[in-house]
Amino acid sequence: MIEARHLRVLRAVASTGSFSAAGRELGCTQPAVSQQMKALESSVGTPLLVRTGREMRLTQAGEALVRHAAGIIAGLTAAEEEVAAIAGLRAGRVRLVSFPSGSSTLVPTALAALRAAHPGTRVSLEEAEPPKSVELLREGDCDVALAFRYEGAAGAEEWDDLVVRPLLTDRLVALVPEGHRLARTEGAVGIGELARESWIAGCPRCRGQLVEVCEGAGFSPRIDFATDDYPAVVGLVGAGLGVAVLPQLAVESVRPRGVRTVTLEPAVRREIVALTLPDLAQVPAVTATLDELARAGARQSATR
Repeated sequence: MIEARHLRVLRAVASTGSFSAAGRELGCTQPAVSQQMKALESSVGTPLLVRTGREMRLTQAGEALVRHAAGIIAGLTAAEEEVAAIAGLRAGRVRLVSFPSGSSTLVPTALAALRAAHPGTRVSLEEAEPPKSVELLREGDCDVALAFRYEGAAGAEEWDDLVVRPLLTDRLVALVPEGHRLARTEGAVGIGELARESWIAGCPRCRGQLVEVCEGAGFSPRIDFATDDYPAVVGLVGAGLGVAVLPQLAVESVRPRGVRTVTLEPAVRREIVALTLPDLAQVPAVTATLDELARAGARQSATR
């Protein structure tokens, strides 16, 4: 193995012509220079210098190694500077995957704060619902994944192999048209009071949770419309075409017109988290992104 420190010594000897002069240039002793040159010659298996009196002359192998050393040392210097920039958050890249309601609420606040604090750190964003977002993280296709899981849900994902940063707890709320009989209700209502309604379902996971909650209350919801688009859900409810249950964060991500939110009992909540791999958690840019997401989650909770 050729070590960079040995190449630096070889270049100094080649340029100064002696071990003692090279030592002065490098800030070390003449014996230290001699030892490093012996180690380098041992590594390459051939003499690199010919000692003629007080001067040193490069062999053909030495000349070849010095010629390549300039590019190698320059490349290593550039690499050291780039790594130092990443470590100091002057540079870096984070690939973030988020579910839609997180993308429109938590992510903008977090990324704006991250850019203000560390303008050299670049973050890319893609959207995916869990468990797909978690798969992308485990497969190495992203660095941070926003995900959620419902409290007490059957078959809840296991994240034991991941670093989990809790962001906030999100409660499900009912959406009813403004003219609905429950629109002016103060306090919480049982979901069973909506048993005879037409239902508008959201994303597949939210849809599954809706069916599970309704069946737990003793009825199966009649789902007339289903869409992954939260504004479409709100629009359909506002047009009087049915009722819906959505996470509060999803409601906050749109402008709900013509609808009222109703608190449900018993409470159904989902835990929203940011996930990363243990090794990635040591990367400064990833740590900074997790920190800003956690702050955004805390601010979101404080405004409720």
